[in-house]
Amino acid sequence: MTATTKSNGALTYVYLLVYIALSSGQIFFNKWVLSSKEINFPYPLGLTLLHMVFSSVLCFVLTKVFKVLKVEEGMTLDIYVTSVIPIGAMFAMTLWLGNTAYMYISVAFAQMLKAIMPVAVFILGVAAGLEVMSCSMLLIMSVISCGVMVASYGEININWVGVVYQMGGVVGEALRLIFIEIFVKRKGLKLNPISVMYYVSPCSAVCLFIPWIFLEKPKMDANGTWNFPPLVLTLNSLCTFALNLSVFLVISHTSALTIRVAGVVKDWVVVLLSALLFADTKLTLINLSGYGIAITGVAAYNNHKLKKEATQHPAQYIPMASSSSASNRQEDVER
Repeated sequence: MTATTKSNGALTYVYLLVYIALSSGQIFFNKWVLSSKEINFPYPLGLTLLHMVFSSVLCFVLTKVFKVLKVEEGMTLDIYVTSVIPIGAMFAMTLWLGNTAYMYISVAFAQMLKAIMPVAVFILGVAAGLEVMSCSMLLIMSVISCGVMVASYGEININWVGVVYQMGGVVGEALRLIFIEIFVKRKGLKLNPISVMYYVSPCSAVCLFIPWIFLEKPKMDANGTWNFPPLVLTLNSLCTFALNLSVFLVISHTSALTIRVAGVVKDWVVVLLSALLFADTKLTLINLSGYGIAITGVAAYNNHKLKKEATQHPAQYIPMASSSSASNRQEDVER
């Protein structure tokens, strides 16, 4: 093994560690900003809107002003209207509802509920004619569903409002992935994460701005909470942008399998660390057992998807990581 090979291998591990750290840290950061009495910013819609505006501005500066990053060509008005807008709207919905869930349920429980994502994607895929029902897939979906139900049964402080928000976020993300399959992959459009942020972030910001005016702005005006810490919120937005860059670096230097394995490691890191960092997280043996069952099903689903992708060789499309969940395997490498 040459020195160059060793150096590249070490660099790959560094990228993976950075991705896991940023992905996990962003979840904890969002939870802290939304629930901390010191920060006093209980506005998940406003926080998500800030993320999208920040990403939009930073992408424009990096690609059009300083030109240190390149935006992929091939975007047309027709593709933007028929493809980017629906995807951006679903992305906005996913982030909004997912971040809102953190105000009602623990980080660990939210992470466990997200394990149901493959089930939602598969069901919608079957309805859209993108997936075919089979005995093996039915078994995998049953294992995941059973695991999530067991994990939910073991939750001590369950809040059904938070569960509804989290499930709404899961449905939004599943619809986004289906839209990507229908509107983007079949048109052969290839986009890297920077291009996705450049095109999707402004659209998502507009989709979030409209409900923010009616739902959260009046509360912020009434409570006089415009004196929020700008440094903390800027750092939070910067972490979201850095997370998407780390996804790009990881995908550029590893395989899809490696990313999905790293995603599983990240999920367990989030679940276990949240028990130490947040007082509202009380893990039980039933919780962990159910989550273990669900993750086993997710691993089987990922293996199935990898085999399917290997035979189809689809066009590459790399979606942005969700700042509410900091990237599920489907979010990071569904391509």
